[in-house]
Amino acid sequence: MIKVLLAEDHSIVRAGLRRIVEETDDMVVVAEAANGEEAIIQAGRALPDVAVIDISMPGMDGLEVISRLEIDFPKLPVLVLTMHEEAQYAVRAINAGASGYVTKRSAPEELVKAIRKVHNGGRFLCEAAAEALAMHLSGGKGGMSPLDCLSNREIQVLRCLALGQNNHEIAENYNISIKTVDTYRSRLLNKLNLRNNAELSRFAIQNHLIDV
Repeated sequence: MIKVLLAEDHSIVRAGLRRIVEETDDMVVVAEAANGEEAIIQAGRALPDVAVIDISMPGMDGLEVISRLEIDFPKLPVLVLTMHEEAQYAVRAINAGASGYVTKRSAPEELVKAIRKVHNGGRFLCEAAAEALAMHLSGGKGGMSPLDCLSNREIQVLRCLALGQNNHEIAENYNISIKTVDTYRSRLLNKLNLRNNAELSRFAIQNHLIDV
C-alpha cells in the first residue's frame, strides 16, 4: 500500500481527496495536515510514501514546506496539488524539490496516476501545467508574469501582507527579523512599481496568490 500524507487547509477539499485516494486498491491516507507546520510534523510521525501538498496554505506556504521536506525527508516524493495553473508556480514548485504538479481541476484519475508515478520515482505534470510551462519556456504569449522577478521569499511575504499580517507576524512566521520583513516589503513595492499594502493586496489577488 502507498501511504499518503494530505496537506490541504480546506477540510472539505481534504475529505474529498481522502475519498479519492482510499477508493483505490493500493493507497491509504496515513496522515492529514491543515497547514505547512502540521505537514512537516505529520511527515515525521506517519512516515508516508508520498506527500500531497497544497501550494497555498496559511503560515508556512507550500514552497517552504517542499524545501523543508526535501531537507528532512530527502527520499519522500512531494506532489503539489493546487488551483494555480500559471507556469511560474510549477517552475517554483519543481525547483523547490517537488516531484509532480497537479491542478485541482484535474480529474481524480489523474491525481491517482500522479501519486503512483512519483511513488515509483518518476515525475508528473498535469496537462494544464505542462502546457503553461511549455508556453513559458518558449517565451510565447502569456508566458511571462510579473511574479517571475520575485524570489520565493518575496512571494511568501507578499502573500502574508495581502492576507493582512503585520511585520511582526510575518517575522515570527518565517523566523526572520522585523527589519528584514520591511526590507522585503520595500523590494516588493519597488519591483512591482506599487505604492502601498492595498496595491500589494490587489496584485496578489489578481495573480491568484491568495483565495478571495
